[in-house]
Amino acid sequence: MPLPIAFLLPLFFLLAATVPSSRADAADAAPAVPQPRGFYINCGADKEVQVGSIKWVPDAGFIAVGNASAVNKPAILPVLATLRHFPDATARKYCYTVPAVKGSRYLVRTTYFYGGFDGGAEPPVFDQIVDGTLWSAVNTADSARRGMSTYFEMVAQAQGKSMSVCLARRPDTRSSPFISALELVDLEDSMYNTTDFDKYVLSTVTRSAMGAQGEIISYPDDQYNRYWAPFTDGNPTTESHSPIAPADFWNLPPARALKGAITTSRGKKLTVQWPPLELPFASYYVALYFQDPRTASPYSWRVFDVSLNGKDFFRGLNATAAGVMVYSNTIQLAGKTEILLTPNGTCPVGPLINAAEIYQIVPVGGRTATSDVGAMEDLARSLKNPPPDWAGDPCLPRQNSWTGVGCSDDSPVRVLSLDLKNRGLSGSLPDSIGNLTGMNTISLSGNKLSGPIPDFSSMQTLTALHLDGNQFSGPINPSLGNLTNLKELFLNNNNLSGLIPPSLKTKPGLVMRTEGNKLQ
Repeated sequence: MPLPIAFLLPLFFLLAATVPSSRADAADAAPAVPQPRGFYINCGADKEVQVGSIKWVPDAGFIAVGNASAVNKPAILPVLATLRHFPDATARKYCYTVPAVKGSRYLVRTTYFYGGFDGGAEPPVFDQIVDGTLWSAVNTADSARRGMSTYFEMVAQAQGKSMSVCLARRPDTRSSPFISALELVDLEDSMYNTTDFDKYVLSTVTRSAMGAQGEIISYPDDQYNRYWAPFTDGNPTTESHSPIAPADFWNLPPARALKGAITTSRGKKLTVQWPPLELPFASYYVALYFQDPRTASPYSWRVFDVSLNGKDFFRGLNATAAGVMVYSNTIQLAGKTEILLTPNGTCPVGPLINAAEIYQIVPVGGRTATSDVGAMEDLARSLKNPPPDWAGDPCLPRQNSWTGVGCSDDSPVRVLSLDLKNRGLSGSLPDSIGNLTGMNTISLSGNKLSGPIPDFSSMQTLTALHLDGNQFSGPINPSLGNLTNLKELFLNNNNLSGLIPPSLKTKPGLVMRTEGNKLQ
């Protein structure tokens, strides 16, 4: 599991850079600039709310489970004034499903403000999951004691036409998991593109504007609504007086985040302890940004070497007025981290650093076969009352697979079994259930399922099909006789009619039950 970084936000920050500080101010605010691309979901809300330039929408269209609740705090800000919580302890996970473009890159942000919504004094601890990858634990106890909100971030690639963000109980979860806000922000394909997002996600550790003071820098300064926290230490700071074009930098940082810098005098080395927390041993993505604040000149340069924890990071870096970014797409770090900038012997000015980002590199937690995911999603839509955890990845993480679903250990993961007998299910079986070609057993006995029996002919590994005690009607699909490995076929006590296919009557080794129908 990645580093569970919990970023604290003062309640007046409200998830945007230009944000009203009260309900009344938020209601009166008019959009100043176009909304950044993506989804901004106000969990538990019953209507849209405009916050600065961002319109937050209710979450009802993205999730089918959980209870909405208000946070009883005076003058609370709109995006933190409601939440959705999940009291059903039988569900393995609770998932938001957000439309996405397959192969596109997104910034995913979850925000939590407890506010004692359940009458308790201590918020619950629970897990969060993105598309089957166990992301981190959520523990907001410290922020709750300080009256602050908490957010988590990652950069990930959509593997299908939607992305799922799920919460799940842990053995130590004592009360209902909850969430205040969810964001899915479109990023450009060029951003962070040295990471193989088919295999990894980037979990944000920190993102800093060096030499800056005051509020967090975000939208509209950062068109992707990333948060750049001000960072200063005991070193001198400076401010740029030359124009800065974000398009000149890889990852497109906002000009305002590069406006300041930490520096030192001519001839001196610059040492910066960053990030401001100890890191667990892991692999990280590190990006460092440099920009000479002086007017561009061919006769005055700022050249220095960059090292990280005593190891060369980049030698002979020339921090021009146009700016430059250097990065490592994978570096092993642990504990405290030190950036050392050593000036060239003839450099007329000291080294400097303007901004920095660091992400933990997290392996994707496997994938369920795309055809199986699609078929299971179709099945969930065809059932009028599926189990409450039937959203997100059907198989992953393994401890949070859908209720009644058994899966393989292969890569990609396959759905092997379905056991939902006597659960009061209604609805029908879609034709696409036949796409579950790895299925061994299906047990749907004792429900209220209706409609025809679909074509199972492509499910050649199927050994047992139990559909007894339902309301299926029409003839028995003759495709069942073509299932080579089928050993048990229970169709009794339905509303089936017509002839029993001869291929089933003569199938060797098949145990078949058809009583309680109108069959011949």
